[in-house]
Amino acid sequence: MKQSTTLEIMVGVFVALGLAALFMLAMKVSNISALNDEDGYLVKVHFENVGGLKVRSAVTVAGVRVGRVESIDFDEKLLEARVTLKIKRDVRLPSDSSASIFTAGLLGEQYVGLEPGGADTYLKEGDVIALGQSALILEQIIGRVLFSKAAEGGTQ
Repeated sequence: MKQSTTLEIMVGVFVALGLAALFMLAMKVSNISALNDEDGYLVKVHFENVGGLKVRSAVTVAGVRVGRVESIDFDEKLLEARVTLKIKRDVRLPSDSSASIFTAGLLGEQYVGLEPGGADTYLKEGDVIALGQSALILEQIIGRVLFSKAAEGGTQ
């Protein structure tokens, strides 16, 4: 009887460790662990289409994470998506920097890539990045290719 109690305790500990490992994996994959409120400044950028960009997506410069997407909403005046980026306080970007939405891998998650400009002034709290390159939407590209093939086939 004592041996079965010891075995049950060991199985319970093993299951608890497995659940803890699954919880840690879920936190890592969902980026919830990156929710710490880093000190930073907010800048905005407008895009025609944000594709699958999500709040908390990475913001990178030269492949290095320098911030997170803080919010995504719709600008009714410009009829475009307005994305608010939170950039780390110690990262100084020229005021003429540009932003593009990229995809990590073929079907990976999307992120914002910043390309520094050459201005002598730097972005500060509340500034707007003037040049935003929208996400490439795979369905739109396929549609354009098919439409152009159909148009070529109709002219011959």
